[in-house]
Amino acid sequence: LFRACILSAWNIAQEFNKLLERVQPLAVVLFNGIVFPEATVRFIAREKGIRCITHEVNLLPFSAYFSTREATFRIVDVPPDFQLSPSQEKRLDAYLEARFQGNFTMAGIRFWPQMQHLDDNFLQKAEGFRDIVPVFTNVIFDTTQDHANTVFAHMFDWLDQVLDFIRRHPKTLFVVRAHPDEARPGKESRQSVAQWAQRSGVASIPNLCFIGADQYLNSYELIQRSRFVMVYTSTIGLEAVLMGVPVLMGGSARFNTPDLPTAFFPASPQEYFDRAEKMLANEKPELPSHHRENARRYLYYELFRAALPFDQYLMDDGVWRGYVTLKSFGWEALLPSNSPTMRTIRDGVLLDTPFLLPE
Repeated sequence: LFRACILSAWNIAQEFNKLLERVQPLAVVLFNGIVFPEATVRFIAREKGIRCITHEVNLLPFSAYFSTREATFRIVDVPPDFQLSPSQEKRLDAYLEARFQGNFTMAGIRFWPQMQHLDDNFLQKAEGFRDIVPVFTNVIFDTTQDHANTVFAHMFDWLDQVLDFIRRHPKTLFVVRAHPDEARPGKESRQSVAQWAQRSGVASIPNLCFIGADQYLNSYELIQRSRFVMVYTSTIGLEAVLMGVPVLMGGSARFNTPDLPTAFFPASPQEYFDRAEKMLANEKPELPSHHRENARRYLYYELFRAALPFDQYLMDDGVWRGYVTLKSFGWEALLPSNSPTMRTIRDGVLLDTPFLLPE
């Protein structure tokens, strides 16, 4: 398979080189730049000094993120002096209210067909422990994972070391939560957290509760009862901060950068678990006020400035979960004069302006 991918990439490189020589484009616009055909094209364009623009889905339904950098990382440049106005605060709160009820989709997928409250069995078990620490994982095929592994070798390396930490702290109940997209029909993970849990024997660890991808337990109720939250890179880490709970990140995430810190992100595994020890030892782990403020600033910009909406043109496929189809619309709807989204894309491609909607 590896040899076949290399040969195919070589063929794409040859043909795309010919196209570039013939067309001499101002820029190249393509899908996320991670899968080998797009990655090859992006590499060739950059080698020739041609500006390369990639795009990826964004948080809002039927929205996309465009960038001349890494679309899969969805970097959002929030101005240092940006502060939410009262109307912007209200707009963000309305989004979060729906999100915390599980009423959202991404890339056409509704992850929570129903949300289940923490049941009596879980609550009774939790009473036997001093505190609760949730551990939220990712799906490893998510394109964000190409950027995540800067401290740990990969997510399962992080989980293995977290498991050792769990064994050393029997007074705390740890809840390992598999990402709900891990078991999506037709796109099931071939290397899943559920497989890791079975292989690692987590069922025999008294202070560990494993929640599978097919269990719609209300993660937000779990966060509300938590001392702090461990996350690899999942967006729920950002949401936990917004709920007032400190977050310890295992991987590099778009919403937590040196310029806009929203969570604790130690620089090495040793520092990571030293921080975890301190957070367990403290009566009430500190949530720096700037973490929550930065989280709100970042999320507003990601949702309402960097997420370019295409709901004017797209709707759910109705057959294939996660797929979309075109609505019926006149060609005039695609004119930049009739669409802020098309105007933003046109100016970004032709004039190299930021791919941000006007406020």
